[in-house]
Amino acid sequence: MSKTKRPHNVWLLLLTALIWGTGFVAQRQGMTHVGPFTFIAARFLLGGLALVPVLFITKTVPLKPVKDGQKLPWQAAVLTCGAALFLATSLQQHGLLTTTAGKGGFITALYVVIVPFLGLFLRKKVRPLVWLAVVLAILGLYLLTIKDGLRIQKGDLIMLGGAFVWAIHILLVEHFSKSVPGVFIASGQFLVAGFIGLIATLLFETVTPQAVQGASGNILYSGLIVVAGAFTLQVLGQKGVNPSVAALTLSLESVFAVLSGAVFLHERLSPRELLGCALMLAAVTLSQLPSKKNRDT
Repeated sequence: MSKTKRPHNVWLLLLTALIWGTGFVAQRQGMTHVGPFTFIAARFLLGGLALVPVLFITKTVPLKPVKDGQKLPWQAAVLTCGAALFLATSLQQHGLLTTTAGKGGFITALYVVIVPFLGLFLRKKVRPLVWLAVVLAILGLYLLTIKDGLRIQKGDLIMLGGAFVWAIHILLVEHFSKSVPGVFIASGQFLVAGFIGLIATLLFETVTPQAVQGASGNILYSGLIVVAGAFTLQVLGQKGVNPSVAALTLSLESVFAVLSGAVFLHERLSPRELLGCALMLAAVTLSQLPSKKNRDT
């Protein structure tokens, strides 16, 4: 069967995007009870521990020697990816304090367009189609975030910074996934991010049992369903699916973020902001279209 003829796998990817999109709601609701660092620590420690049994089931042990007798750089992988994940999520959590879940989802989706920019420093070619997507994304971001007097809301700017770090995280995962099993990177980076979040919590936040209990439902959903569950669905769904189709399907996360924000948090966007969302979604979609060369192969 060809790589593009796996409809059941595409449905798994669609479910992954749905879970990631609704995760913005859980993040905002959880922070009505606990601070951003507390929520980060809880969700990632829970998600990382939930994936540990998968490592044993799949017998994923990244310690086998490779060429020249060297060992796989799994320590560097989990530490750098985990640190980037913590920073990106921290910016996202703090941004959600002053922006809506829907706008947060769309601005975060800009990482799909930012990656080619960062790739220039790694001497990676950027297709003209991607540059067109960048122009659309910039215009969409302007309509979505710039208010009267050319002011940008604080939360929007923080979310944009988070999108850049998410792009860096994607490049790091791409680099290390060539030599370290993906499930190990996932579990390891979650535990590293959670541990850093725990240290930040002890330094900057005050946590009470009552607050944790109030946020427990959102922590469980974000840790088990969004962090651990959605990653597993992504791995299963991408098997046998064309990478461009997979990325396009996963980018619908931003659409589900807006829909879930409207349904669960009663958030509403103005016509101007809706147009900005549409342009950003078009940019994300356009940047994932395969080149003519890839379509012909």
